[in-house]
Parts: sequence; C-alpha cells; structure tokens
Amino acid sequence: MIQQQATVLWNQPVGPGCYRMGLACTGGYEAAVPGQFVMLQVEPGLTPLLRRPFSIFALIGDRDRPKGIELLYKAVGKGTLKMARLEPGQRVDLLGPLGRGFRLNAGESQQICLVAGGIGVAPIHFLAAHLKQSGVDTTGCRLFLGGRSRDDLLCRDEFVAMGIPVTVTTDDGSSGEQCLITDPLEATVRRKAPDMIYACGPHGMLHCLAGMALRYHVACQLSMETMMACGMGACLGCAVPAAESGAGYRHVCVDGPVFDVGEIKW
Repeated sequence: MIQQQATVLWNQPVGPGCYRMGLACTGGYEAAVPGQFVMLQVEPGLTPLLRRPFSIFALIGDRDRPKGIELLYKAVGKGTLKMARLEPGQRVDLLGPLGRGFRLNAGESQQICLVAGGIGVAPIHFLAAHLKQSGVDTTGCRLFLGGRSRDDLLCRDEFVAMGIPVTVTTDDGSSGEQCLITDPLEATVRRKAPDMIYACGPHGMLHCLAGMALRYHVACQLSMETMMACGMGACLGCAVPAAESGAGYRHVCVDGPVFDVGEIKW
C-alpha cells in the first residue's frame, strides 16, 4: 500500500455520467490483483473530507512495470462530480492498492462465468484482462452484463475483443433481454455448472447470485460494493455479518472486497 500524488492522464466520458480516468503513478501497482481498489481524494482537506473507494479497472502499460492505473466511475455525488471536472495534468491523492482481490487458478482450462451489474464491470474488466494475460483460454469464459438500461452497459466491445462472449440484459428492455442478469446466468448454470463464477454489482444481484451458487454447488467469488471511510479496517464502517455462527463480522475493506460465497451471511 502506497500513498502518493497521482497525475490525471485522461478523464473521458464513456456514457451518461460515467467516466474513465487514467492516473500516472510512481509505483506500487506491479502486484495489484483484480478486485483490489484504491482510495482517492480530489482535494485533501476540502469537501468531501473522506476519500472515495474505486475498483481498479485496468493497469496502464506493462503488467510487470505499470505506469499507472485506470478507474471507471459514475458521477453521482459531491466527490465523483468533482472528479468528473478534473483535467489532464491535475493531481489527486491516491492510496492503494487495497483489499483482497479475486483468487485465480491461472493457466488451467476452466469454464468461467463473469457477472457484472452496472459500474460493477470495473473489477471484472481487470479480471478478464488478467486471465487473458495469464494464458487462460478465454473462450471458456462468458460475461453476463446487466444494467437498468443500455446506457448502463459499459465496455461490452472490450470483452468481445478479448474473445469473451457477452450476454446482455436490461431492466427496461432497451438492449438484450428484458430481465435480471441472473435469469440467463441461472439457465446456463442449470445446463452445465461452470468451474467458477466471478461477480461484482449491486447488493441485490450479489444476494441472488449467492443463493444460486449455493443451490447449485458452484464455486463463486463476489466483489462487494459498499461505502468506506478509511479503506484500512480502522473505522469499522464497512462491516458485514460472517456466515459462520458466532464468527462476528467481516470488513469489506480488508477481508474483502472479494469474498467466497460461503464467507458472508446473505
């Protein structure tokens, strides 16, 4: 974990209210794992006072010696609206990489289901790129991408370019089938259970996925989205109940954000 001043390389809109931001970092991201995150502060000491957590979307440059990281975010509050106004050359305060990411069996032939809801596509994109670079045959992967409308479907073409088939659903039917993304996923799992499900998205989607994975006895890792104040386990504000009776709580920032499906009480 390193705290540093990072320089904005680009900050481009990719959809209504959604942006991709490239940040030049001095180091510390060579060992970053898909699913890990950073805590970012636009103006130290000013409103909003607290940092904001963002999943790492991609590494910039070579995997062994990245020149920076890329974030995918949606401008919805004071902090992210300020982020959306940042221009190349401006600097932000960055803390990371943080948390526990996805655990991979790189190099093995696997049937993998990737599931992303809305902005939850960020860590799934990093994961897909990492699998590709690690020699995993991505033809055994399939992405299930869901959103409220077609405006929420981000990065579909990039997954296709990686050779990953994409199944799309929207709540309003503006793209793909009009249903929850868990519907076609369950139909796929019912036909032939994959070796692993990796997912990130809204809590309701993850709750449904957890029940499905346990019901069909499928290995599943879920990246949880939650508000964090510190990102290091000090404030205890991101506690979630552990599945094991009497085991207390897990903290998303240090014990996660990625959890095996059986670790959390859903």
